[in-house]
Amino acid sequence: MKRKIQYYLMLMPAVVLSLFIVLVPAVNTVVSSFTDWNGISAERAFIGFQNYDELLNDSVFIKAFFNNLKWLGMFLVIPVLMGLITAGFLLYKKRSRNFYQVIFLCPYVIAPVANSLLWLTMIYNPVSGIMSVLGLQSPLVQRETALAGVAAVDIWHYWGFLAIVFFSSLRQTPMDQVEAALVEGCNGFQLFRYIYFHSMLPTFRLMMIMIVINSFRTFDYIYLLTRGGPARATETLATLSYNLAFGMFQYGKASAVALIMSLIGLAASCVYVH
Repeated sequence: MKRKIQYYLMLMPAVVLSLFIVLVPAVNTVVSSFTDWNGISAERAFIGFQNYDELLNDSVFIKAFFNNLKWLGMFLVIPVLMGLITAGFLLYKKRSRNFYQVIFLCPYVIAPVANSLLWLTMIYNPVSGIMSVLGLQSPLVQRETALAGVAAVDIWHYWGFLAIVFFSSLRQTPMDQVEAALVEGCNGFQLFRYIYFHSMLPTFRLMMIMIVINSFRTFDYIYLLTRGGPARATETLATLSYNLAFGMFQYGKASAVALIMSLIGLAASCVYVH
């Protein structure tokens, strides 16, 4: 009994910290989403589902939601393919493998602020950037290309991480299965499709779910590079929630957007669990 009490006492700081940092703000967000609170005053009026009704009829919210879907589509294809191809390269490239892993992982360990400044000054700069030298216009200034331009920076930051995760998973493939497939005459594609990919499938599914969750949480690169512009071409649910809360002081509506984002992430997590 005394040992159980000691265990509970040791867990208590983490439990209390979780309550104040996670649970209390989460409950406050849910409650605020049903009010007209401006985030400053002590008074808040309960307005039911009015915030949600206004959001569903708001063209800015709809555009932000579809921008998140576009972002998700890009990240489910481009960095995943780059990661799989690079993981296959690392699997067969035994020489200098550790060196390549460090190089591929470097963009991921650099802070988003530093990555954004790097791209803004060296690549997207309209005067001295690489694109300007090549006679090309920065994609950030055009509504049609701004979202892809921001996504390119985040893809450069993220694909190396996927490559290392996929490579680590591929290395766990039982070699007896690989040798048996080679004896049966499997070519390289068949070997990857039926042996290696099947072995890494749990990791692959987890990364897909993480991409879905992160795509609806994306904020840093968009805020640092475009602030949601030009003309809301790169507005996402996260930047919309931020602007509503700290720009227009519509904290209740911002909480509703945040809660919708959380429900999407929760739904993606449930899909993975089941």
